[in-house]
Amino acid sequence: MSQRDLKIKNLLIVRTDRIGDVILSLPIARIVKEKYPDCRITFLVRAYTSELVKDHPYIDEFMILKENNGIPDLSSNIKMIRSKQFDAAIVVYPTFKTSLIIFLSKIPVRVGTGYRWYSMLFNSKVFEHRKDARKHELEYNTALLKNIGIAETVSKDSVKFDLKPSEEAKRFIENLLNEEKIYDDKKIVIVHPGSGGSSIDLPVDKFIELVKSLSAKPEIQLLITGMETEKQICGNISKVSGAINLAGRLSLSQLIALISRAQLFISNSTGPIHIAAALNISTIGFYPKIQACSAKRWGPYSNKSFVFTPQIDCSNCNREQCERLNCMSSININDVIVSAEKILNLDEKNGE
Repeated sequence: MSQRDLKIKNLLIVRTDRIGDVILSLPIARIVKEKYPDCRITFLVRAYTSELVKDHPYIDEFMILKENNGIPDLSSNIKMIRSKQFDAAIVVYPTFKTSLIIFLSKIPVRVGTGYRWYSMLFNSKVFEHRKDARKHELEYNTALLKNIGIAETVSKDSVKFDLKPSEEAKRFIENLLNEEKIYDDKKIVIVHPGSGGSSIDLPVDKFIELVKSLSAKPEIQLLITGMETEKQICGNISKVSGAINLAGRLSLSQLIALISRAQLFISNSTGPIHIAAALNISTIGFYPKIQACSAKRWGPYSNKSFVFTPQIDCSNCNREQCERLNCMSSININDVIVSAEKILNLDEKNGE
């Protein structure tokens, strides 16, 4: 079947990895609906990212990947997917197990990478090496749509994520801010020092330096966020200032609602920075020069993003070299502070 003959009516999008990865796949839904208004769109995600797609205006349904101890269960997933009678699937994030599930579910059009040893499970292949980081992850994602007849060029000026906090989560955050005596006269700055380990992080002492400086400004209310497992690192950073430590206290939907209230979000390369960018919140991110982890591929996809990279002059950077040279410690926190002040319109006041 040629792309010209495709008439997609029931599409499955497979994105079964992390928060940021799902965020960077959300624009696919609107783009497909604009091309095929009658197409039913379903996302297959993992349980902990389901809040990202639950109330999305262009996603008709979502399914949660059935797993046993973190391993996808073949029979139950195949049974679930076959029952939906999809006519096409786009496997944005391919693993052997998920690709096999899609193949055995007998979906007629199966879009996926042509560069994996199991690519024979796809009958509509895409030949792009993402590790080369020639463009952004979101642009790689939307390029997959060419295989179902949609040639869409996205940019930071035109992209739409359609991510919105739920009303329930907004009420929770409103009550939380009132309990913590955080009122509208303060500019909320969120610092998220942890990460999922997929990149190289800014050292904790640099975050402490940053938080100490920002907390001295009376116009700012600093909030530290993180997962339950990041309580200690967040506590070490918050205790040097008046920052409020919210690590482990928020669900994903509540974190989305909190970020929507911020004027600035500061973090390493991690999922929540993409939430902030999707909500059109100003971001400051810290990224290594490692090609596969670079801001070119994984930076916040927004015109309101500011990225800092190591000042060490190195080439052919890799994780081992970056860690050995402690490259991320070369980021100048004074430059970060100046950028934050400009974003928050504090620079003029400080100059008086």
